[in-house]
Amino acid sequence: MPRDNKTSLIQKVAKQAFSTFKDCRSASSGDDSVVTDKLNQLVSIVTSVRAKDLKITPPKNKPSSGAAAPQSPPVTYMHICETEVFSMGVFLLKAGTSIPLHDHPGMNGMLKVSHFQSVLFRYQCHSDRKGQIQRADVLYGKVNVRCFDKLENSLTVPPHFDPPLAPLQVTTVWRSVLRSVAEYSENSGPCLLTPVRDNLHQIDAVDGPAAFLDILAPPYNPDDGRDCHYYKVLQSVTEPESGAKVDQEQLGEKKEIKNEGWLLEIPQPEDFWCGGEPYPGPVVAI
Repeated sequence: MPRDNKTSLIQKVAKQAFSTFKDCRSASSGDDSVVTDKLNQLVSIVTSVRAKDLKITPPKNKPSSGAAAPQSPPVTYMHICETEVFSMGVFLLKAGTSIPLHDHPGMNGMLKVSHFQSVLFRYQCHSDRKGQIQRADVLYGKVNVRCFDKLENSLTVPPHFDPPLAPLQVTTVWRSVLRSVAEYSENSGPCLLTPVRDNLHQIDAVDGPAAFLDILAPPYNPDDGRDCHYYKVLQSVTEPESGAKVDQEQLGEKKEIKNEGWLLEIPQPEDFWCGGEPYPGPVVAI
């Protein structure tokens, strides 16, 4: 008999994610209490995940050899598992790098924050809409996340952008609002994102490298309308005061901003690409 038959924590996460999001797809639009309960259970399990549970360690600083090293990707991804219901993996960001402003069309999402219960019940699961749940849980380091919403384009796009927009670009400009700016660490809890709330976001590594667990339900599928788009902020948006300090108790707490501006849909930025590396943790089977 095996000496250790304990189920790994990440296997428990996968099992709960599959159960939660499978029910989400079949839930009736009038009653999502079962899904909410299961989502609570998933929140509880994932909140306890740490880098050591996945056998992931922060990179060590390597001494410079003086020779020009080949350029490596600023962000890498460790694939853990994927089913038709959800996918799960780990994103690793090098110091000073970021995942550019992007969206998850028609999808829901979740990031770790300190007071997750206050936002958890904004979640709604409807059988007549294909949604995506994203959980991103910081495993080590710290990330800053800026969240935007698209607004209805009821106003004519103003012509005063600098530099001016090309005629074809006018059709890919969106009015938007910067909803929140927050920092997340391994001590933060999860925060819910929805198709209309905080759906566009940029993730920046803060003060060194960082890694976070990412769960999508269902997985990306361009053929089904779930593809990633990138954006550029055209109109300046007021950030929190640059000199403001965030203490440990405030990490992950969303600061409501609500500054309106304009976003331009752009191709994937040339300085951003995502590489792959092997996942060293426990095997997950669904």
